[in-house]
Amino acid sequence: MPRLREVPRRELEDDYLKGLYRVLFGERDPVAEPGTATGTPGNWWTVFAQVPDAFKHTTEGFAFYRSPKRVLSDTLRELGQTRAGFLVGSQFVYSQHMKAARFAGLTDEQAEAIAHWPTATCFDAKERAVLAYTDALVLQYGRVPDALFDELKAHLSEVEIIELTYITCTYMMHGIMSRAFKLEYDDVDERVVEVPAPKGTTADVMGMVDKREQ
Repeated sequence: MPRLREVPRRELEDDYLKGLYRVLFGERDPVAEPGTATGTPGNWWTVFAQVPDAFKHTTEGFAFYRSPKRVLSDTLRELGQTRAGFLVGSQFVYSQHMKAARFAGLTDEQAEAIAHWPTATCFDAKERAVLAYTDALVLQYGRVPDALFDELKAHLSEVEIIELTYITCTYMMHGIMSRAFKLEYDDVDERVVEVPAPKGTTADVMGMVDKREQ
């Protein structure tokens, strides 16, 4: 379950939200009957509906990156989005954009190689520059070496770089929020937990080191 309350259809007052609920869920209440046409639970929408202007701001962001005004190609955009989802550990963002990446024109081999792109041979120089730049944005918080930025500029216009940066960082944020709220496919238990020692054993887990042969 998400960590925050979902908004049922009967509580909606904002017309924008009502329209999106209708598009996504038809006439049913998505809290009582979850699920979207793409197979997700749909609780990203129902949780963010608590703040209508944030909901609208975010969904307009989706329209931004899909706008015909964008100069950046769909394939390069999806490389950034999918890699960002993988790097922040958001199964929701990664899973959804693996599908979007294929739809945008990436091959199955390329989509599956996004997770291990440095050792993959299916990306050209431009695609590798985009993936390396994405790693610098997400893993190094925008600390991009000059040589990497020069390589990016050799392949992309400045407008394309701005669009790539904005969209990739936006999806880094989406992945982080999805994990924090436990939304959609990010509703998973914490993996890094203590594994109990066998009953009756010592609490000094490294005690065997003291007993090694001298």
